[in-house]
Amino acid sequence: MDNKEIYKKTLTFSLRRFLWDLGSLIVLVLFTAAGFLIADKTSGNGFVGLAIGVVIAIVLIGIISHFISYIFKAGQIAMMTKGITEGKLPDDVYGEGKKIVKERFLTVAAYYAVTSVIKGIFNQLGRAITAAGQAIGGDNGGTVGSVISSVIQTIVAYLCDCCLGWVFYRKDEKATKATLEGAVLFFKHGKTLLKNLGRVFGISLVSFLVIGGVFFGVTYLICMGFPDAFNALANEVVELVESGEVDSWFANANNLMIVAGAIGGVSMWGILHSVFVRPFILVGVLRNYIESGKSEKISEKDFDELDKKSAKFKKLHEAEA
Repeated sequence: MDNKEIYKKTLTFSLRRFLWDLGSLIVLVLFTAAGFLIADKTSGNGFVGLAIGVVIAIVLIGIISHFISYIFKAGQIAMMTKGITEGKLPDDVYGEGKKIVKERFLTVAAYYAVTSVIKGIFNQLGRAITAAGQAIGGDNGGTVGSVISSVIQTIVAYLCDCCLGWVFYRKDEKATKATLEGAVLFFKHGKTLLKNLGRVFGISLVSFLVIGGVFFGVTYLICMGFPDAFNALANEVVELVESGEVDSWFANANNLMIVAGAIGGVSMWGILHSVFVRPFILVGVLRNYIESGKSEKISEKDFDELDKKSAKFKKLHEAEA
């Protein structure tokens, strides 16, 4: 199967993630609006109610997501890995994906334990590069190191997903051991994988400009239909401006609509890019990653090299020894 075929076959996970994320966004907006309106009418302090509404929505969404949404992402990666390594996928891609995830990670906690270790290793290495740049070149070196680290953080999510794919590929190995192997593989074949950077950043930039731009306009037009609400919000801001807590620019209802439009545009870009565009990029990155490691024999020396670079990796390696 080529990358396009795998992407199309696993799109069912993306559609489910989209509906879930869209529902979560709607819940967030409803709780935020309800909190503002209720507090504004009862106490005249809409900002407090707005903040309370946001917090309640985030907590509620986070709790439910912890037990449900991970299946969509992990199942899609599992099926992508299967398509890449076996060259075929079953008719019931979604059902098979759920089954594999549950077999590989007997509990939700086991899944999050592995993914947190993967993220911890790569994040720690990214911070080490920033520190090294600053040590070599002072502030200028630190700036260069920070830029490099930012680039690394952009692809960390892809590397984490690749490591997760390796965990699914190495189904006869313990998940933690396979995680360690996945991290080693990246650092042994970094050049092979980093050739995907142009595609990662290029497609991401285009999707941000197109999707973000369209939904900025859509959100702004929707906001224009509720002038009274934004005038009331602007009046709330006036008190904060007088106290010097915020800039006077925010005391204008139209400017607040622009802010809301920007938030809406970025939010919808985040959802659509994550569930539709990112998986399209990931298939190619994951293929390069797995194929570069399929014939690789990882030695203890390889593990020792990464022990020197990451304390988190070393701790997990010692626990598995």
